[in-house]
Amino acid sequence: MGRRGATGLAGILPVDKPSGMTSHDVVARIRRMTGEGRVGHAGTLDPMATGLLVILVGPYTRLEPYLSSAEKAYEATIAFGSATDTDDAEGTVVRTGALRPELLDTAFAADTLSNLLGPSQQRPPAYSAIKVGGEVAHRAARAGAPLELAERAIEVFSAELLGIDAENAAWHVRFCVSKGTYIRALARDLGEMVGVPAHLAALRRTASGTLRIEDAVTLDESADITTRFVDPVLALGLVAVEVDPALIANGSALPRDTASQIPDETDVAIVSEGALLAIYRTTPRQLAPRVVLPPRSPA
Repeated sequence: MGRRGATGLAGILPVDKPSGMTSHDVVARIRRMTGEGRVGHAGTLDPMATGLLVILVGPYTRLEPYLSSAEKAYEATIAFGSATDTDDAEGTVVRTGALRPELLDTAFAADTLSNLLGPSQQRPPAYSAIKVGGEVAHRAARAGAPLELAERAIEVFSAELLGIDAENAAWHVRFCVSKGTYIRALARDLGEMVGVPAHLAALRRTASGTLRIEDAVTLDESADITTRFVDPVLALGLVAVEVDPALIANGSALPRDTASQIPDETDVAIVSEGALLAIYRTTPRQLAPRVVLPPRSPA
């Protein structure tokens, strides 16, 4: 007897998430649209945010760790003058402050943004999905007992000023950041840098690894979204190694010379005639299996 909700579908689907939906809402919608029970996502977007949400269907849900770890790009609007308990526009204002004339100066804004660049330790927002001892941070915060959240290592690769909205005292910024970076927290920290409370007013994710918002489908499309799955090898951004499928049928290790030119401790995509079969990691002696996908059923 087959797995309940298993349709045979396997794919990576970039979705343009609308504002107001949680990432789990999008997953539930894709389940209904495809009939496939195994649906997940790589990299959560807050309900307020829009843009690229990478949806994984069928056995490709096992690729989540490789896609979630990708660099991500965002376009953000950071509003100065008030801070909120959630660090974004959906929260309750907890602090206000007088604006400074320098906030409308592009040179000042660009210089301030440059201070975010590079690796750092970031304090996550109190309202987040992080768990401490099995307790979810945002639930504890709503109950009036916010958790002590440990700082986490992040990196801001770029922070480009796109423009300044003088009427609303807001900066429009394009960020490229590492996995686990909270743009809400960057907005909060920018306010602390300039001495004026700030929060994230709007956010749109425009890229995740090799995938771009231009690749994404909308949820109200009447077309069969399974025709919009993207090439998984390109989505993963890994070097592809062609092998005979029989060699990995049982999750067997592969000889090191299968990928002799690739450095040790590197993940590679194992393919046959362009189809993704598995992800292996190079070691000094062999290629070791990380994820072996089930063989595709004939059409």
